[in-house]
Amino acid sequence: MLAGLLPELRAFARYLAGSRAEADDLVQEAIMRSLRTLDSRTAEIEAGTLNLRAWCLAVVRNTFHEQLRGRRREAARLRDTVQEPLTPAAQETPGNMRDLARALATLPPLLREAVILVGAQGLSHAEAAAICSVPVGTMKARVSRARKQLAEALDPVMR
Repeated sequence: MLAGLLPELRAFARYLAGSRAEADDLVQEAIMRSLRTLDSRTAEIEAGTLNLRAWCLAVVRNTFHEQLRGRRREAARLRDTVQEPLTPAAQETPGNMRDLARALATLPPLLREAVILVGAQGLSHAEAAAICSVPVGTMKARVSRARKQLAEALDPVMR
C-alpha cells in the first residue's frame, strides 16, 4: 500500500528539499509518521473517506515545513554565534533541467510546493489545495505566481 507510493513521495520530497539525501531523509521521516498513525486511519482509507496518496503527500509536506522551521531556528542561532556570514558557493552547471531545478529552488516554499503538486505531480488544483489545507483559489494563485516567477527566472537562460 505505502510501498507503491514511495517513488511519488520521494519525487515530491526531492523537489521540496532540493537534494536527494534530504529528500530520502524527509520521506523516511514522513513514512515513519504515517505508519505510526496508519492503524487509526485504516477505517477511513477502507471507507474511501481518506485518500492515502493525498494524505501521504500532506504528511511529506507537513514534515518538510516542520524541518524547515527547525533549520531556520538553527540558522538564526548560528548567525548569532558566527561573526562571518555563511554563503553557499554558487556553481554554474549546464543543462535545462539543472536550470529549472535551480529556478525551482529559488521559489518560496509555498509557491514551490504548489507548482510541484499541480505541475509535476499532476494533481488538480482542488487536490493540491486539500493537501495544503488552503482554498482552491489560493492554490491557483500560488501556482500562477510560481509559474510567473519560473518564467522570469528562466527567460535569460532560454534566450
